[in-house]
Amino acid sequence: MKKILIAGAVLAAAAGVAAAQDVVRMGTEGAYAPYNFINDAGEVDGFERDLGDELCSRAGLECVWVTNEWDSIIPNLVSGNYDTIIAGMSITAERDEVIDFTQEYYPNDPSVFVAMAGGDIGSVVAAQVNTIQSAHVSGMEGVELLEFATPEETIAAVENGEADSVLADGGYLNEVVAASGGDLEVVGSVVIGGGVGMGVRESDTELKDAMNAAIASMKEDGSLNALLAEWFPDLDFQY
Repeated sequence: MKKILIAGAVLAAAAGVAAAQDVVRMGTEGAYAPYNFINDAGEVDGFERDLGDELCSRAGLECVWVTNEWDSIIPNLVSGNYDTIIAGMSITAERDEVIDFTQEYYPNDPSVFVAMAGGDIGSVVAAQVNTIQSAHVSGMEGVELLEFATPEETIAAVENGEADSVLADGGYLNEVVAASGGDLEVVGSVVIGGGVGMGVRESDTELKDAMNAAIASMKEDGSLNALLAEWFPDLDFQY
């Protein structure tokens, strides 16, 4: 009965959204694997692509994918260049003052510090601009923050000796460490933020309701857990 009620809520919410807009533009960065990335065919891929397509299907919406650089991803949502942010964005009180969020679809797992093998967090830490990690590093006593526009640049800063370590989501950096052949290692962790959710404009309440219902239905039937296990095999968490 619970699953039937949830499905009904999804359809009811979607009907209102569909009436207001025929196409929902899903905004993402396309540079934060495995959350989102651009594959060899030049298409958006990753956990959030699979998740977003399923959410749109359950909500009865036609969705298209749009990429945008991270440092302007919130302003361009507010200005109407797309209708959602689904880009590994942690829910924070500061962001919630500007946009609205659905319920989380990825848990609040630890961010990790990564350094060259044998290194430590050090006194110079790299982070991507406008992230919860850059805000955290800026508050660390005796530590200099180096901000970069893309996550790839933060890794490069560690590899070329410009920074002692990098702080980012564990779901992202653990993949980088595994692919480094032992050159990089995790040297610390910290829990910050409030889980990852989909961002929408504060005025788009019908869209938010439709996506919230779709996320809830995926949690209820176990399909969200299946996606998390597929894309984040080391994540020890289930909804």
